[in-house]
Amino acid sequence: MDKQLMTFTVNGEAVQVAASPTKTLLEVLREELDLTGTKHGCELGHCGACTVLVGGAPILSCLALAVEMQSEEITTIEGMADGNTLHPLQQAFAECGAAQCGYCTPGFLMSGKWLLDHNNAPSQDEIKAALAGNLCRCTGYTKIIEAVELAATRMRASADATAAG
Repeated sequence: MDKQLMTFTVNGEAVQVAASPTKTLLEVLREELDLTGTKHGCELGHCGACTVLVGGAPILSCLALAVEMQSEEITTIEGMADGNTLHPLQQAFAECGAAQCGYCTPGFLMSGKWLLDHNNAPSQDEIKAALAGNLCRCTGYTKIIEAVELAATRMRASADATAAG
């Protein structure tokens, strides 16, 4: 099949890529843009390893055709940190030991980021609901939930400090 020129905004940068219109967003991110942080998991939308944010909302990139994501703002795990400064959720994951093998971690981080962008004080049930589409075969999820709670606490404290002064 012929390739089609596609335009995206990925991690704040405008990019163009020529790819088959049958390619998934996951395939284009990994194979054409060399953004390999988004993981190739089940290909069925069951594991969440391929989660990215499109227009600020989490989607499973293995189920989305890249051609349909044109003109959208796409955020991958590579765009989560601010240069060398980790996002508070990434920092909390590291400190809490929330990642074992790490394969599922990008998907959890993207889903967790979406939650914290919309709810700065989530309950454990809200955290569990937001992360429900992400599977991990290595952990019991406890440390992952604790990391989201820690990040939320730190992000609230930072916002309060900024507001105060």
